[in-house]
Amino acid sequence: MKTMISTALAAAALTLFAPAASAQAGTTQDAFFRNLSALCGQRFEGKVVTTDAADSDFASQRLLMHVRDCTAEEIRIPFWVGADRSRTWVVTRTATGLRLKHDHRHDDGTPDVLHWYGGDTAGTGTAERQEFPVDQESIDLFNANDASVSITNVWAMEVHPARMFAYELRRPNRHFRVEFDLTRPVGR
Repeated sequence: MKTMISTALAAAALTLFAPAASAQAGTTQDAFFRNLSALCGQRFEGKVVTTDAADSDFASQRLLMHVRDCTAEEIRIPFWVGADRSRTWVVTRTATGLRLKHDHRHDDGTPDVLHWYGGDTAGTGTAERQEFPVDQESIDLFNANDASVSITNVWAMEVHPARMFAYELRRPNRHFRVEFDLTRPVGR
């Protein structure tokens, strides 16, 4: 009888606290989305802070992000590397969290062969940092286009209000990170 009561109490506790945990997950990602939304309409310069030789081309050019096209469900962030304006990060709300996709296009607006890859948050993250492990659709795209080195990618974004925004890519033997100074919005 004592075991049945303990089991019933444990089940009741799980039922009572499960919605709170679920609400907390949404709250954390909502807070991150709000932090990102607060940057809407602004441009910021950044710099590569990792030291991988593969990043030397990026590190030698002006890096600019422009947080724009913001709605309650989606934020589009063009990322310019020098004169190359082919990249846009797209953060979207989903039923289970947030999604990051990479919109890569040629100068004429047509999608690059590696276009619309990314992933969904797998955990709650924090109001300052969200991680996006590669999704199956992206794995299939990478495998089909000789980019299988990317099938273990985990992207991350950080927003430290009034201080710094970061974009990061990690996989075995690869770490790329660029940080943007939020204390100094730029015109162009």
